[in-house]
Amino acid sequence: MHRRTLLKGALTAPLLHACGAEPAPWPREAYRREERSRVAIVPAREYGPRLAEVLRSGLALFDLPVHGKTIVLKPNFVEYDAGGIVNTHPSVIAAAIDAFRRLGARRVTVAEGPGHDRDVEHILTASGLHDVLREYRARYVDLNYDDTRRLALRSRYTSLGALHLPGTILDADLLVSMPKLKTHHWAGVTLSMKNFFGVVPGAVYGWPKNALHWAGIHESILDINSTLPVKTFAIIDGVVGMEGNGPIQGDAKPCGVLVLSDDVVAADATAARLMGIDPGRVTYIEQAGRFLGNIAEERIVQMADPIETHRTSFRLLPPFARLRA
Repeated sequence: MHRRTLLKGALTAPLLHACGAEPAPWPREAYRREERSRVAIVPAREYGPRLAEVLRSGLALFDLPVHGKTIVLKPNFVEYDAGGIVNTHPSVIAAAIDAFRRLGARRVTVAEGPGHDRDVEHILTASGLHDVLREYRARYVDLNYDDTRRLALRSRYTSLGALHLPGTILDADLLVSMPKLKTHHWAGVTLSMKNFFGVVPGAVYGWPKNALHWAGIHESILDINSTLPVKTFAIIDGVVGMEGNGPIQGDAKPCGVLVLSDDVVAADATAARLMGIDPGRVTYIEQAGRFLGNIAEERIVQMADPIETHRTSFRLLPPFARLRA
């Protein structure tokens, strides 16, 4: 049986018992939404060497305290893609390595736990990321096989109770989610928060992270993001996104932007609006907006270009037409 057919029943079941009069599935101590959030939509028309300068100017808006710190860059690498639109582009990763080193970071590590292809060396080489790692002498960690530590969930959207998370992630001073701007055939969109599926090790949870899919995609996204104990930041690769049947079978959608934020929820809400999607209609973004970050436009300060400058309508699969703004 095809995996999509097998999972269809579980993923179309009623979601998130946080509605109505039932108590919220997170305790008061899990609440971390700030009064305001900051997002920067930075124009980036093409991949290449100039991205480093573009990203440095965007990061400068946030005045991140990274000097002497350990930074972990978590790109989105699913599987090899000859068309170059499935995974975070190596040029964006190279720009981030360069930018954080120039800001004085003590160590910049690239880390990912691909959900499909277990041959990571093949993915790195075929995608061009291996050349970037060699040029910058940057360390890469396969999170699928990293040593893990068990953390109790801080929210209870799933029944997992705890997560085994890689030491490389837990020891970071700043964890940077670097997803591709894409639609998703189950979640609607896959952005900064969904990208953290890749920090959960396949050696524990299977391929493609089956235990998380069975627990519920929206629910797992929320529990992972609420439980991560490290400070996070978002750099969304929207130079060329993906529309339609994402995250691996969609079509290229040039957008010409990077989206940056120190609130991954606000980053995803803004990215959704850039795609012509109402973030309040995406289940996990709407729920995250209750306690993890901001999704209301009046609570998000756009520090660079306004959304209207770059907004475009992403093609959606028919079941997700309801997400349109």
